[in-house]
Amino acid sequence: MNIYLVIFITLVAALIASVSQLLYKNGIRRELVSVHDFLALATNRAVLLGGLGYVLSLVVYLYALQAAPLSVVYPIFASSFIFVSLISALVLKERIGKLRIAGVALVFIGISIIAVSAI
Repeated sequence: MNIYLVIFITLVAALIASVSQLLYKNGIRRELVSVHDFLALATNRAVLLGGLGYVLSLVVYLYALQAAPLSVVYPIFASSFIFVSLISALVLKERIGKLRIAGVALVFIGISIIAVSAI
């Protein structure tokens, strides 16, 4: 399989996993203090969609993994850290400070180096 396609598929898997995190966050609106609170998550639509997203992400990730080395695919999947930071800032209005921006930039640089080395 073409390495560009593998990189794209891995990025899609990471994006799906990141959106699943958003769904989990939206599904947990109150503090979980009892067993009943945790069991109630099994019927929460956002949490269930997040779980479905994770399964879909895993399927897409495994497809990419069969076509390229783990040492390439897994670091590219780390782009989920970037996606989660962007999604949390845009959708959840979370504040992203300078230090976190620097960390995300370092992750981006590392992923870029690995992706270029695979080409």
